[in-house]
Amino acid sequence: MFKILIPAVAALGLVAFTAQTADLEPASAAADTAVMTQPVMGWSLHHEGSMAKLAYGVANSDQLALMMTCSPGDATAVIYGDVQPADARLVHASLIGADPMDGGMAESRISLTDSALQRLADVGRIDVAGDAGVFRVNASAAEKQAVRAFLDYCGQTHA
Repeated sequence: MFKILIPAVAALGLVAFTAQTADLEPASAAADTAVMTQPVMGWSLHHEGSMAKLAYGVANSDQLALMMTCSPGDATAVIYGDVQPADARLVHASLIGADPMDGGMAESRISLTDSALQRLADVGRIDVAGDAGVFRVNASAAEKQAVRAFLDYCGQTHA
């Protein structure tokens, strides 16, 4: 999943470069460049039964870099994906008795009150770490509202 993060960041760089040089190109060339851009990754909130899922990836696809799930009343969220919050206090799967060899992903847990999640909801940024290093992931105003809704939903004592 993290393999898509690097091409997505590269695509964003290409879009920024294209926007800077658009005035120098004929309109038809700029239009052709815009058609070839990759989908942008972002934060989204979904509900599946009583479970809430906060995901960072390409909308309407299975290309996710990070996903967190929880249910009302949970004190922690389960983290899946190729990247994880870099400066968070995580409880890793090996410490909670999970077996990543059962065909699922290795998982970690993060407290819903962890400063990394609170910063994502309040300021709109979180640092994530994966095999390629540490990256900052930002959230728009609407995405910050989705993160806050996720944290509020999970913190409820009943559905």
